[in-house]
Amino acid sequence: MGSTAAADVAGTVSTLRAQMERMQGRRLDTPVLPVPPALASLLPGGGLRTGGSYSLGRSMSLLFALLAEPSRTGSWCAVVGMPHLGVEAARAAGVDLSRLVLIPDPGERWLAVTSTVADVLPVVAVRPPTRAKDSEVARLAARMREREAVLLVQGPWPQTEAMIDVADPLWSGLGDGHGILSGRELTVTVTSRRSPMPRSNRMLLPDESGRLGEHAQPEHAHRWDPVPMRRAV
Repeated sequence: MGSTAAADVAGTVSTLRAQMERMQGRRLDTPVLPVPPALASLLPGGGLRTGGSYSLGRSMSLLFALLAEPSRTGSWCAVVGMPHLGVEAARAAGVDLSRLVLIPDPGERWLAVTSTVADVLPVVAVRPPTRAKDSEVARLAARMREREAVLLVQGPWPQTEAMIDVADPLWSGLGDGHGILSGRELTVTVTSRRSPMPRSNRMLLPDESGRLGEHAQPEHAHRWDPVPMRRAV
């Protein structure tokens, strides 16, 4: 390929890249915040893209798993509108409480509070009490991109990087009517606009360390069949 042809190809690639970035409102090489290794393979970019938003299911265990790695690696996190959040449960899941800010009752101006918090903290989780207007969502999205913050929303949210949820929980540790619950296996599913098909995997939440981990069944280990406990998620 001659130098002229190579320059033409490079120019075309640059043009397409710029067009995609304009359509998506962000750069394609945006850095990511860390997540547990078990979850990284399911997420576009292998982590939480700064400037992006993510829609989560109602599982507090899933939220704690997503807050754990950023907080442990130095990022401050805020949780808005979740008055019944269990601080000890968050700590046990690996969240660094010294880098966690709680705003349990932001009131009717929850969206303005969320936007203000995103000005100073890189990770903000919120549970919307009401549906936000499209114009308000657009302004918040612009603020997140400007500040390179990550928004985690418990519930439906438009124009997200991905939707993350858990299902089909199975607890282990119970024998024939006795024993202690020692672990939970569940399916984590990520649906992303960057991937044509949802990605799912069985994981442990919690694993032996209390965090989100890979599910690996020993080949020759005898264990009791897990007991379904769907309401525990």
